[in-house]
Amino acid sequence: MKQDIDLRIKELGLILPPAPKPVGVYKPVLVIDKFLYVSGQGPILADGTMMKGKVGADLDLAAGKLAARQVGLTMLSTIKTHFGDLKKIKRIVKTLGMVNSTPDFESHPAVINGFSELMAEVFGEENGVGVRSAVGAMLPTNIAVEIEAMFELY
Repeated sequence: MKQDIDLRIKELGLILPPAPKPVGVYKPVLVIDKFLYVSGQGPILADGTMMKGKVGADLDLAAGKLAARQVGLTMLSTIKTHFGDLKKIKRIVKTLGMVNSTPDFESHPAVINGFSELMAEVFGEENGVGVRSAVGAMLPTNIAVEIEAMFELY
């Protein structure tokens, strides 16, 4: 059964930031068969700025998790801008979460939970939770978190 995701976003009181413009040679989204692939997204705030810093140095776990949640909002904005109707999304399939962290930081999955918990709130427990990886990395322009995902379409 198709969900009205826009209505759900409104009910949750979520505010989507502006969708980022590509900063390289890639497509923000790509549809192949019944799947929507979304390129890596960063944590863009409502004013268009990015959440930056290394988790474990500049940011604590809670701030990292908040950054991952903000990536989820950014991703929804990107999908709306470059794909269109969020009602066409059936479920999230796969998430790759990358955390800009210090070498000794070990809680990457807990950071990426910020994104995963948001997807569960928006799409429901069954369709909002998919398979996932969470890794530490050095990220471009010192953004706190970058996440790419794949969604199944109706």
